[in-house]
Amino acid sequence: MLEQIALGSMIMVASILLSGMAVWVMEIAFAHATPWLVRAPHRPKLIAVVIVASLGVLRMVTISVWLWALAFHAMGMFSGLEEAMYYTLVTFTTLGYGDVLMPQDWRILGGLAAANGVLNFGLMTAFMVEALRHVRIRQIEFMKGR
Repeated sequence: MLEQIALGSMIMVASILLSGMAVWVMEIAFAHATPWLVRAPHRPKLIAVVIVASLGVLRMVTISVWLWALAFHAMGMFSGLEEAMYYTLVTFTTLGYGDVLMPQDWRILGGLAAANGVLNFGLMTAFMVEALRHVRIRQIEFMKGR
């Protein structure tokens, strides 16, 4: 049990670090684009923020899923990488079909992968909302300052 918790914690920390770096990079990109984003027309630029943030989130989640799937595959928990990836996606999204299961001795690790997925999706949802809110506030301030 302790081995699973330690291993899962290490993978979670790596995933969170990658997520944090992704948020940092997107934050820098949005900061550099702010002068352009606040000028009219506003709606297309808000749509662009949603698209860019969504693609960044998708990239981050994909990297985290690959991290877990590669760890599962390296430990020989599944018959192949495709099955490890499928299990990880189902677990990460907390979909939980139950058609592919972890070996009985490693099921705590599956729970940690699910917890990491919930954490990642929460973090990325917060980032997307904050990015959109930040741009919209700056647009309103820009319009009032004319």
